[in-house]
Amino acid sequence: MRIAVQGFAFLFLVAGYELAHGEPAVARPLRPNIILILADDQGYGDLSCLGNQILKTPHLDRLHDQSIRLTDFHVAPMCSPTRGELLTGRDALSNGATFVCMGRSNIRSGIPTLADIFASGGYKTAIFGKWHLGDNYPYRPQDRGFQESLCHRAWGITSIADHFGNDYFNDQFLHNGQPREFHKYCTDVWFDEAMKWIRDRQSAHEPFLVYLPTNAPHWPHWVAENYRRPYAGRVTDEVAGFYGMIANLDENVGRLVSTLDETGLAKNTILVYMTDNGTSDGEQVFNAGMRGNKTSLYEGGHRVPCFIRWPGGNLGPPRDIDETTQCQDILPTLSDLAEIELPNDLMLDGQSLARLLRGGPLPDRMLVVQYGGQLRKEEAAVLWNKWRLVKGSELYDLGADPGQKANIAARHPDVVDKMRRHYDVWWARLMPAADEYCPITIGSERENPTRLTACDWAGVYCDNYFCYRLGENLNGAWHMNVEQPGTYAVSLRRWPEESGLAIAAAAPPLRGKYGSLPAGKALPIAAARLKFGLFEAEQPVGAQDQQVTFTVQLVAGPTLLSTGFFDTAGKSLCGAYYVNINRLNVRAPAKEMPGKVDSQLHLKNHL
Repeated sequence: MRIAVQGFAFLFLVAGYELAHGEPAVARPLRPNIILILADDQGYGDLSCLGNQILKTPHLDRLHDQSIRLTDFHVAPMCSPTRGELLTGRDALSNGATFVCMGRSNIRSGIPTLADIFASGGYKTAIFGKWHLGDNYPYRPQDRGFQESLCHRAWGITSIADHFGNDYFNDQFLHNGQPREFHKYCTDVWFDEAMKWIRDRQSAHEPFLVYLPTNAPHWPHWVAENYRRPYAGRVTDEVAGFYGMIANLDENVGRLVSTLDETGLAKNTILVYMTDNGTSDGEQVFNAGMRGNKTSLYEGGHRVPCFIRWPGGNLGPPRDIDETTQCQDILPTLSDLAEIELPNDLMLDGQSLARLLRGGPLPDRMLVVQYGGQLRKEEAAVLWNKWRLVKGSELYDLGADPGQKANIAARHPDVVDKMRRHYDVWWARLMPAADEYCPITIGSERENPTRLTACDWAGVYCDNYFCYRLGENLNGAWHMNVEQPGTYAVSLRRWPEESGLAIAAAAPPLRGKYGSLPAGKALPIAAARLKFGLFEAEQPVGAQDQQVTFTVQLVAGPTLLSTGFFDTAGKSLCGAYYVNINRLNVRAPAKEMPGKVDSQLHLKNHL
């Protein structure tokens, strides 16, 4: 059987249709199920099977022993860029998701994802865990091919966008876009719900794609004491929590594998385990001799484990494969293994590894690792077999120098020149389009009202608790697309609605079951200002006001939205970290159109 794709229309080339009871009308190969697990901030050395002498990961060790291991596998050095590359098969600068916030964490509209492709190919698709590729339309998981979704917002629990008061154990997540409460550890929730959904798909005789990106072991390292205790006193308290989160994750992987065995699904399920960047704990932990960690362009920032297991797939025995590969290869590889033929006009930077997995060669190629909130030429690593060109001037031969200690660029000018020329062509192909922001759409029937958060301020880093709890004077603008002209209610908040806090008030400390956050600072806010396209106005803020609402007439098209909170002397204190926008049932006259939006425009041009 071969499934052909033309754009988003998939043509099933089979000899007959399935009967009403789910039995095939003609014999045909069963399509493999797909489970893709992506751990957060777990580096190459954060598994006992890869050399860590303190951490114990028996279930992942067993999966390692049963899998083909890509030992020179690369991702982006940070979270969202890897996720975008994984799900689109395109480099971060090509797909739009180049950073974790700053308005740079969305995949551009119109780019098909792994879920789009498999859903159109007849698969049921689901995500359980960390999305981090946009919290608003048209970037949410349900907008990008996932028929079932259970996720937290933004980068994780305690981020600005996350539900106020979540603590890893008693949390509210979004289930198909609607809030739902859970009262167990977050990683347990993701795996429990995924396994229930898998059993339902088996009962319905439906092939499935499960994307299981956990937020563990990302900071804050909050985990039950029984997971932390084995490491207490052997490492720092912070690392004990980090290792405890991995131990819990390992246990859940074991439960999932057991479920596949018990249900008989294991043989025809492709199970992939990988992580999203190098270890977050740097020199505090074992790093397999690599230089650098999360965020770094050196090997320790982007070389991660990748295990691929498919018992019934004729991939040969478990073994190491040492060719240089990347997360952009996963989409074409899984599509190839599932016999989904991709359209000729689909842009990909990755390539199928199916032939490599079955013992064939991989063509010679160079890869580029680059990400960032502010994109700069040469802030990249170019990979060519065992050569590494870092920042355009540092050359390393990993065959002789795996720790990247000796810059040998002066000894190999021909290699440097060839790798630089590859990068120059790559950069010229992607710029300046890579520097454009992905606007958030408002006024759509698919999301109204819309809640914006400071995570998406263009060019401004503001997505952690300390950005808003500690009273830092941060501000920024959102790039917007108004889908429908009309009258909009725009409400400015400093704290999220569920907190019940007044704009100027302090926030109580978060005291979770196994961790805490400091109290939020009170601010002498007396006025709120809004600039939205051509509209600009100011309103007073009372001591008990939780929000200030403006009524705005908007026309369709691209625009910018900026806000500000001020004291009685007019001093800027911060922006509105949360903005709720609701399109009302009144249409505005379509006469004034906003001017062309400069993607580099910042708040100072607005207030």
